[in-house]
Amino acid sequence: MKYQRIKGTQDILPEAEPYWAHVTSTVQALARRFGFEQISTPMFENTALFARGVGEDTDIVSKEMYTWLDRGKDGEQGESLTLRPEFTAGVMRAYIENGFASRPQPQKLYSVGPIFRREKPQKGRYRQFHQFNAEIIGSDDPVADFEILLLTHTLYRELGFKNLVFQINSTGDPECKPRYVAALKQYLLPYADKLAPTDRDRLERNPLRVLDSKERETLPYLSGAPHIVDYLNDDCKKHFDEVLSYLSAVDIPYQINHRLVRGLDYYTKTVFELWGEGLGAQAALCGGGRYDGLIELLGGAPTPGVGFATGIERIIMSMQDQGIEPPALARPQVFVAYLNEAAKLVAVKLVTDLRNAGVGARIAFGGRSLKAQMKDADRTGCRFALIIGEDELKTNSVILRDLGKSEQASVPMADLQTWVTNLIDVRTTPPQEEQPESAAEEAK
Repeated sequence: MKYQRIKGTQDILPEAEPYWAHVTSTVQALARRFGFEQISTPMFENTALFARGVGEDTDIVSKEMYTWLDRGKDGEQGESLTLRPEFTAGVMRAYIENGFASRPQPQKLYSVGPIFRREKPQKGRYRQFHQFNAEIIGSDDPVADFEILLLTHTLYRELGFKNLVFQINSTGDPECKPRYVAALKQYLLPYADKLAPTDRDRLERNPLRVLDSKERETLPYLSGAPHIVDYLNDDCKKHFDEVLSYLSAVDIPYQINHRLVRGLDYYTKTVFELWGEGLGAQAALCGGGRYDGLIELLGGAPTPGVGFATGIERIIMSMQDQGIEPPALARPQVFVAYLNEAAKLVAVKLVTDLRNAGVGARIAFGGRSLKAQMKDADRTGCRFALIIGEDELKTNSVILRDLGKSEQASVPMADLQTWVTNLIDVRTTPPQEEQPESAAEEAK
C-alpha cells in the first residue's frame, strides 16, 4: 500500500525551517514584549463548547469541525468531542475553569498551536494549520482593543510587510445590534430570491452573516445595505470613536469597512482585519475583535474580552509571495572527522565536549574516507574541520582546518576550544553562502 498525507494536510519540510523559526520566535518575543503570558489548551474539547461559543450557524460549526463520539465505559457511547477549530472558546473555558477571574485583571494570554477545520483545500488553506492567538480578558477599555490592534500591526511590520491597513468596523452590542439586524433584513428581503442559496438561508437564520458573503449572486445587492455604525448606541459609538482615535494618534492607517462583521457569532463592538500590500483577492492577513458576552455565554460571570488570531502558514505564504526572506539559521560550524576506529572514539568524545560547551558541531558517519568526510563538511556548510589521525592520537592533538581558506594548523587538544572560539563565534554564526575552494579536493 502506498501511503500519502491526508488531503488538506502538509509536510513541513526542512527547507521551510528558517521561515517557521523566524515567525514563531518573532511571535513569542513580541507577545512577551507586550506583556502576554502563554496558555496551552487541549487540541480537542467537548463539541458543545464550540457549538455554543463559536455559534451553531457559523460555517465552522455547521460544516468544518472534526467531530466524533468518544468511547464510553463498557462499550457504551461516549461524549461528542471535536478537534479545536479555533482557540478562543477553549481559552475562555480554561479562564473559567481555572479561576482566572480571581487573578489581577485584565489577563493577557496567547497561544500557538495546530487548528483543525475541514475546509476546501486551496492555496494558503489547510485542514490542519497553525495559529497565533492573543486575548485580553477582563477589560472593556478601548485601549485594550488598541493594544490588540497594535500587537497585530507590529507583528506584521517586524516580519517585513509593507503598506499595512486595518479594515475595521463595529458590530454593536446586544442593545443596538438587533435594531440593525432588523433594518438589514428589511433591506434584503425584496432581493431574497436573487441571493445565493447559502445567503437566503443566512437571511432567515443570521442576517448579519449575509454581509460577509463572497457569493457572486449576492454581492450586487450589498452595496446599498444600511451601515451598522448608523445604528450604534452612545456607548458603542464612543467606544468605536476612541479606538479609531488611538490608531490615528500613532499613525496606523485604517479604513472603516461597513461590510466587515467577521464569521463568528461571539463578536461585539470592534471587529477588524489587517490587509497587506500585494496579496490580491485574499488581502486579509488576519482578523479579530471584541467578544464581551462570550464568557457569560459559556457559564462564567460577565467578562469583557478582545483578541485576534493569525495563521502561521498564511504568514509564511505571504512572505514567500512578497519575497520577504527570513534570517539564516545558525548551523553547526565545526565538523569532526577521523581516520580510523581509534580516532573515531576520540572524535565522539570531542564532539560531545564541544556541544556541551555550546559549540555547534557535527561528526562524520559511516567510517568513510577522509575525502568523503570532507565532502560532507562542504555540503553542510561548516567553517572548520577537526581531523584526528594516527599522529594526532600519539600527540593528543587535532588538525584544525579552515575550510574557507584551505589553511590548517596542529592544535593541542587542551587548547582546542580557545582556538575555535577565538577564530569565530561558532555558537551563533550562520553558514557562509559558499566556500572559495572545495575542502574535499584538499583532503589527503
